[in-house]
Amino acid sequence: MTELAHQKCVACRGGEPPMSDAEIAQMKAHVPDWQVVERDGIKRLQRVFTFENFVKALDFTNRVGTIAEEEGHHPAILTEWGKVAVTWWTHKIRGLHRNDFIMAAKADRLYLPSRA
Repeated sequence: MTELAHQKCVACRGGEPPMSDAEIAQMKAHVPDWQVVERDGIKRLQRVFTFENFVKALDFTNRVGTIAEEEGHHPAILTEWGKVAVTWWTHKIRGLHRNDFIMAAKADRLYLPSRA
Protein backbone atom coordinates (compact mmCIF):
# COMPACT_ATOMS: atom_id res chain seq x y z
CA MET A 1 0.00 0.00 0.00
CA THR A 2 1.22 3.46 -0.82
CA GLU A 3 2.98 5.61 1.77
CA LEU A 4 0.38 8.31 1.04
CA ALA A 5 -2.11 6.44 3.22
CA HIS A 6 0.08 7.16 6.25
CA GLN A 7 0.34 10.91 5.61
CA LYS A 8 -1.88 13.64 7.03
CA CYS A 9 -3.72 16.32 5.12
CA VAL A 10 -2.29 19.82 5.35
CA ALA A 11 -4.77 22.69 5.55
CA CYS A 12 -5.25 24.26 2.13
CA ARG A 13 -5.73 27.98 2.56
CA GLY A 14 -6.91 28.67 -0.96
CA GLY A 15 -5.17 31.06 -3.27
CA GLU A 16 -2.71 28.38 -4.32
CA PRO A 17 -3.06 26.86 -7.78
CA PRO A 18 -4.49 23.40 -8.38
CA MET A 19 -2.00 20.69 -9.30
CA SER A 20 -0.65 20.73 -12.84
CA ASP A 21 -1.26 17.81 -15.20
CA ALA A 22 2.35 16.67 -14.63
CA GLU A 23 1.91 16.75 -10.83
CA ILE A 24 -1.39 14.88 -11.12
CA ALA A 25 0.21 12.17 -13.28
CA GLN A 26 3.02 11.74 -10.77
CA MET A 27 0.63 11.44 -7.81
CA LYS A 28 -1.84 9.22 -9.67
CA ALA A 29 0.83 6.53 -9.91
CA HIS A 30 0.32 6.05 -6.14
CA VAL A 31 -3.44 5.46 -6.53
CA PRO A 32 -3.75 3.65 -9.88
CA ASP A 33 -7.37 2.51 -9.40
CA TRP A 34 -8.60 6.11 -9.28
CA GLN A 35 -9.66 8.10 -12.33
CA VAL A 36 -9.16 11.79 -12.94
CA VAL A 37 -12.50 13.19 -14.12
CA GLU A 38 -13.49 16.73 -14.94
CA ARG A 39 -16.87 18.19 -14.02
CA ASP A 40 -17.84 21.84 -14.26
CA GLY A 41 -14.27 22.63 -15.28
CA ILE A 42 -12.87 21.10 -12.07
CA LYS A 43 -10.54 18.08 -12.06
CA ARG A 44 -11.51 15.50 -9.47
CA LEU A 45 -10.29 12.10 -8.34
CA GLN A 46 -12.95 9.38 -8.45
CA ARG A 47 -13.25 5.67 -7.81
CA VAL A 48 -16.19 3.29 -7.65
CA PHE A 49 -15.79 0.58 -5.01
CA THR A 50 -17.86 -2.60 -5.30
CA PHE A 51 -19.42 -4.71 -2.54
CA GLU A 52 -21.56 -7.81 -2.28
CA ASN A 53 -24.49 -5.96 -0.67
CA PHE A 54 -25.81 -2.64 0.58
CA VAL A 55 -24.78 -3.23 4.20
CA LYS A 56 -21.10 -3.54 3.28
CA ALA A 57 -21.34 -0.53 0.97
CA LEU A 58 -22.91 1.54 3.75
CA ASP A 59 -20.28 0.40 6.26
CA PHE A 60 -17.53 1.51 3.87
CA THR A 61 -19.29 4.84 3.35
CA ASN A 62 -19.34 5.42 7.10
CA ARG A 63 -15.67 4.51 7.47
CA VAL A 64 -14.70 6.92 4.67
CA GLY A 65 -16.80 9.55 6.45
CA THR A 66 -14.91 8.93 9.68
CA ILE A 67 -11.48 9.44 8.11
CA ALA A 68 -12.79 12.49 6.24
CA GLU A 69 -13.82 14.06 9.56
CA GLU A 70 -10.49 13.14 11.16
CA GLU A 71 -8.56 14.79 8.32
CA GLY A 72 -10.94 17.71 7.79
CA HIS A 73 -11.20 16.89 4.09
CA HIS A 74 -14.56 15.70 2.77
CA PRO A 75 -15.48 13.87 -0.44
CA ALA A 76 -18.65 13.52 -2.44
CA ILE A 77 -19.96 10.02 -1.75
CA LEU A 78 -22.75 8.18 -3.57
CA THR A 79 -23.80 4.93 -1.88
CA GLU A 80 -25.90 2.45 -3.81
CA TRP A 81 -26.62 -1.25 -3.58
CA GLY A 82 -23.26 -2.95 -4.04
CA LYS A 83 -21.21 0.12 -4.84
CA VAL A 84 -19.87 3.38 -3.48
CA ALA A 85 -18.55 6.20 -5.67
CA VAL A 86 -16.07 8.43 -3.85
CA THR A 87 -14.91 11.70 -5.39
CA TRP A 88 -12.18 13.92 -3.94
CA TRP A 89 -11.23 17.47 -4.92
CA THR A 90 -10.28 20.59 -3.06
CA HIS A 91 -13.10 23.11 -3.12
CA LYS A 92 -10.97 26.11 -2.12
CA ILE A 93 -8.71 25.80 -5.16
CA ARG A 94 -11.32 24.30 -7.53
CA GLY A 95 -9.08 21.39 -8.43
CA LEU A 96 -6.77 18.70 -7.15
CA HIS A 97 -4.35 19.06 -4.25
CA ARG A 98 -1.98 16.57 -2.62
CA ASN A 99 -4.62 16.08 0.11
CA ASP A 100 -6.98 14.50 -2.43
CA PHE A 101 -4.41 11.84 -3.26
CA ILE A 102 -3.69 11.23 0.43
CA MET A 103 -7.39 10.67 1.06
CA ALA A 104 -7.74 8.42 -1.99
CA ALA A 105 -4.92 6.25 -0.62
CA LYS A 106 -6.63 6.15 2.79
CA ALA A 107 -9.90 5.05 1.15
CA ASP A 108 -8.03 2.32 -0.74
CA ARG A 109 -6.59 1.10 2.54
CA LEU A 110 -10.09 0.94 4.07
CA TYR A 111 -11.45 -1.00 1.12
CA LEU A 112 -9.20 -4.05 1.44
CA PRO A 113 -10.60 -5.38 4.75
CA SER A 114 -14.20 -4.45 3.87
CA ARG A 115 -14.23 -6.86 0.93
CA ALA A 116 -13.49 -9.89 3.14
